Amino acid sequence: MPIALYALAIGGFGIGLTEFVIAGLLPEVAADFGVTEAVAGYLISGYALSVAVGAIALTAALGRVDRKKALLGLLILFIAGNLLSAVAPSYELMLLGRVLAALCHGAFFGIGSVVAADLVPANRKAAAISIMFGGLTIANVLGVPLGTFLGQAAGWRATFWAISVVGVAAMIGIGLLVKPTPAAASSSFLDEFAIFKNRQVWLSMIVTVLGFGGMFGAFSYIAYTLTEVSGFSSAAVPWLLVLFGVGLFAGNIAGGRAADHNLGRTLTALLAGLTVVLALFAATAGSQVATIVALLLMGAFGFATVPGLQMRILAHASGAPTLASGANIAAFNVGNAFGAWIGGLTLAAGLGYTAPLWAGAAVTLAGLLVFLLAAVLPGGEFRRFSLAAAGQDRLGRL
Repeated sequence: MPIALYALAIGGFGIGLTEFVIAGLLPEVAADFGVTEAVAGYLISGYALSVAVGAIALTAALGRVDRKKALLGLLILFIAGNLLSAVAPSYELMLLGRVLAALCHGAFFGIGSVVAADLVPANRKAAAISIMFGGLTIANVLGVPLGTFLGQAAGWRATFWAISVVGVAAMIGIGLLVKPTPAAASSSFLDEFAIFKNRQVWLSMIVTVLGFGGMFGAFSYIAYTLTEVSGFSSAAVPWLLVLFGVGLFAGNIAGGRAADHNLGRTLTALLAGLTVVLALFAATAGSQVATIVALLLMGAFGFATVPGLQMRILAHASGAPTLASGANIAAFNVGNAFGAWIGGLTLAAGLGYTAPLWAGAAVTLAGLLVFLLAAVLPGGEFRRFSLAAAGQDRLGRL
């Protein structure tokens, strides 16, 4: 694989670290600024909302800019946001720093996905995308625990200084290793949005919202499941989440390779497998051994869908791949919010701490059904296969 992919992965690592490490530092941040933990939580929700906005707005705005320059500009924004977070004298400026860093998140992964795919032959595009997203998964496995430890040992601001350094490293790597990749020029800015006239583009985003949202909704409340149902201590939860992160990393790589081989069958198998894993997790959460296995598989199946989902929308939006890629990144974050909301409703209804897992299974199943519908419609993966098979059959009878 081209070494430039690993420069993109470093950027993904820094961005993933920025998104997730704040959860482990929230008590320290809240105490420093004198705000409640609920108010401090806006540093998380505000980030997620800004990711969704930036994924479409900034990606569209940069659609006619050389992609290398766009990535470098986004990293400047990312570094500025984290530096502001590191020195912020007030909660409001800290929140502004989080918003600035988040705005580049979706656009970086959206544009980066297109750049990664263009670096390799057609039969390795999903694998290339998975390497870039590998930085995000490593941030979960290693970056978040280390970043939390650094913040607790040297103060939470030290973590954001360190993330800024990662951003500089990514900027240097991309500047040296990624070749200029001019975006395809369109007749006007609004022409980019013509991709949304394609039914398959919308179906791809719906599958992303539901398929990924089901997993994230279950994960959002996993600490309660682990402590209240499985019987693990609170001290064991961070280590169990590292195990979940290992599943994310392995699934991301394996899912990319499988999607390159056969996209339709891969997404069908992964979405079906994730549905089954979530349901079995809910049914066996009382067993610690079963919980450990299920947690690993939930991460693996959940993130294995990402390269395929990203590749699918690129395949159906060749007229504006950068915007489509960014829109799908926004869909991932909408799925995060939707899944967490559904899971929260089940807890508020008093259905118990395994209810978010059952709800996640139902949401993922809905994603599978939407994908199967999309796959048999004109332009879909199974439709193309059926037409090809029918054509071969007719030729055989001549």
